[in-house]
Amino acid sequence: QVQLVESGGGLVQAGDSLRLSCAASGRTFSSSAMGWFRQAPGKERDIVAAINWSGGVQYYLTSVKGRFTISRDNAKNTVYLQMNELKPEDTAVYYCARSTLGWATDAWRYEYWGQGTQVTVSS
Repeated sequence: QVQLVESGGGLVQAGDSLRLSCAASGRTFSSSAMGWFRQAPGKERDIVAAINWSGGVQYYLTSVKGRFTISRDNAKNTVYLQMNELKPEDTAVYYCARSTLGWATDAWRYEYWGQGTQVTVSS
């Protein structure tokens, strides 16, 4: 049974930082690509960042480049999203997802999803 549990969301002011964590169960974490997605009310779910199994390949949504950093610790079965210089438009529910189909930036390639954590950025 694969489970993903996100934590670290909250209410912050513009310019603040947050670090999201996603703890994964299952033996194949270290061979899986991982992604962070977000969904704001009334909008589609978009990929924010992705990281390959080793951490050597990363992808970022253009609007978060230079502000967000995705990383992983395979020994702890955990992936992180460090979010700096947060903006009100970053407000959304953030989801962690896992792909066993190789490198992926499309949501449909991610088979497992967490329950989401709310990030709210006030202006």
